[in-house]
Amino acid sequence: MAVAEKIQSRLTLVLNDGEDMETGNTIYKSKSFNNVKPEATADQLLAIALAVAPLQERPLYNIERTDDSIISQG
Repeated sequence: MAVAEKIQSRLTLVLNDGEDMETGNTIYKSKSFNNVKPEATADQLLAIALAVAPLQERPLYNIERTDDSIISQG
């Protein structure tokens, strides 16, 4: 049976950068924070993101978490 072990996590704030003048589509920018502890909970990351978001120049659109894992035989 395969086993997945989280080795690294990244927290990304997706920010609204306005609308494209030609197409009218929303433009998004992102701010990533690497080396997040893999054992951090979603509640902890939400609290951090909501504390950091007001310090940004653009309004917060979304919060994303990306995990990297090593998969091996168990």
